[in-house]
Amino acid sequence: SILSAVESLEDGALSKPEISARFLQILSQQAKRLNFLVQDILSLAALERRQVSDEKCLLPTQIDSVILSAINLCSEQATKASIELKLIQNESLLVRCDPDLLEQAIVNLISNAIRYSGSPTIEIALSRQSSQALISVRDYGIGISGEHIPRIFERFYRVHKERSRQLGGTGLGLAIVKHIVQLHGGTVTLESTPRQGCLFKILLPLYQP
Repeated sequence: SILSAVESLEDGALSKPEISARFLQILSQQAKRLNFLVQDILSLAALERRQVSDEKCLLPTQIDSVILSAINLCSEQATKASIELKLIQNESLLVRCDPDLLEQAIVNLISNAIRYSGSPTIEIALSRQSSQALISVRDYGIGISGEHIPRIFERFYRVHKERSRQLGGTGLGLAIVKHIVQLHGGTVTLESTPRQGCLFKILLPLYQP
């Protein structure tokens, strides 16, 4: 798309303001998509390097503050989409983590729900489940049918391909979530029923001093 727009401008579209404006808009949109894609690929590469490294730089952290920060980062996006973010539980739990990466994983889940679910509300919770911290992000939107769930965390896998492209998705957001959670020794799962919404769960081992 970028090359085609550039060629059209070089072939004379620059002298026609209405046409050139349309091609410049295409250039801007596609350059932004390419930038997001490169950033996500670099994020995945960095996560993979850290997974095989002996020094993962994970420090004991009260992750209730990470949850609050992630919600705050998504609040403007939610407001623009007329979606309410509800923090229904937020226990003070200690986990060995990289706070910035964990925040990124939670932001990715909330942002995906805002973009694709069609739910009027999104519920976020942090609670203790035995010796683990449970972070959940639930929506009440369109849901995902069962055949997609085993592949939902694969790179470039899209449930709603055309909608994802229109909204600027790279197809890497959930793969990044999976790698971040694995780096922390945890698991991430999805429970979903069509037209009843999605429930993403991150389980992380609690830090035992």
